[in-house]
Amino acid sequence: MRVALDTNVLAYAQGVNGDAMKKAALALIGALPANAVVLPAQIIGELFQVLLRKGQLTPPQARAAIFVWCNVFPVAETSHAVLPGAAELAVSYRLSFWDGIILASAAEAGCRLLLSEDLHPGFTWQSVTVANPFAIPKHPLLQNLLGT
Repeated sequence: MRVALDTNVLAYAQGVNGDAMKKAALALIGALPANAVVLPAQIIGELFQVLLRKGQLTPPQARAAIFVWCNVFPVAETSHAVLPGAAELAVSYRLSFWDGIILASAAEAGCRLLLSEDLHPGFTWQSVTVANPFAIPKHPLLQNLLGT
């Protein structure tokens, strides 16, 4: 099963929301099968901005951080095929267009899960279900992926 990560998971792993969330995010990422994880390109841009504003990194530090993540996991491009889905999600489900790009990109990459603390947990579009990776209990699909 493939899984996409939202910006907040990586931002937490970078320490943006304190040590407890950093530990939780790093434990989650470490428990995921590495070959199952995909990063939508949209979240890389968002992460850069979060690291500048909330993480108070310098632009070179933020650039280095996103390059590390891009070297760890494959990045799903925001292709021409993703844009109609993003627009549909914005119009029909009232997601922001940018969140729609993340979800549509995850679907295009063949993901079954999008791990996000910000999007609507349990929302399913095409074959992608949004799950809050920090919620207790964990979503059954995430439990299955983690083998718990």
